[in-house]
Amino acid sequence: MVEGKAPPRKEKPDPARMAVLRSLPLEIKQQITGEEAQAFLYGEPLPESLMEKLGPYLVDED
Repeated sequence: MVEGKAPPRKEKPDPARMAVLRSLPLEIKQQITGEEAQAFLYGEPLPESLMEKLGPYLVDED
């Protein structure tokens, strides 16, 4: 993960979300900042920058 290192948290991240993050291609993982990863792992609102990076991997459930 590039920049934007987020401070460690006491609660554990969602294991399913951790698995998704780990399964991403290396070139995508290298672009994700610590803050973006934290938002994803802990179910926080996702930054628009992360949505753009993950766009090709997201499935619309509508």
